[in-house]
Amino acid sequence: MQFKIGQKVSFLYEKGDGVILKLEPNRALVSDDSGFDRWFPLNELVYIHSEKYVDDEITISKEDVEPETTFRVIEERTGAKKPRTIWEIDLHIEEILESTQGMSNTEILMKQMAEFRATFKKAKNQSVHKLIVIHGVGEGVLKNEIRTYLSQQDQIEVYDADFLEYGKGATAVEFHPNW
Repeated sequence: MQFKIGQKVSFLYEKGDGVILKLEPNRALVSDDSGFDRWFPLNELVYIHSEKYVDDEITISKEDVEPETTFRVIEERTGAKKPRTIWEIDLHIEEILESTQGMSNTEILMKQMAEFRATFKKAKNQSVHKLIVIHGVGEGVLKNEIRTYLSQQDQIEVYDADFLEYGKGATAVEFHPNW
């Protein structure tokens, strides 16, 4: 992906975001969220897509969901007769792709989000009760993208997944079709 002047970006190795003011071949001048203008190498910037999450605008190509998105199915026994179906997806890039050689940080993030959206839609369509999304901690870019996408969805409840099992690196999504 090519960066453009005026584009909102996040930083790979530190918290925060900013807007690109000037571009050079291998670096960009970015006005950060504190109002400071700083130079960053292009490979340390990640394009923020979250402001564009309208389902009609999102297209997932065949190669984005093939091979079949891998997720773990867990059945949780409760007092109910039928067990609750829980899916778990690990979005760490090494779980999705064999190699990221030649990919930019933005391309990696786009691949992770495509996997997430495909799994989310499949879980919703198959009446899954809960989806656990393992995104890791890192700088929080992937988590923020996921949470922004989820904030625009109906009939779901979003919260941090169980800390004892997942640490701080996972989000739980419960589907409530009757809300």
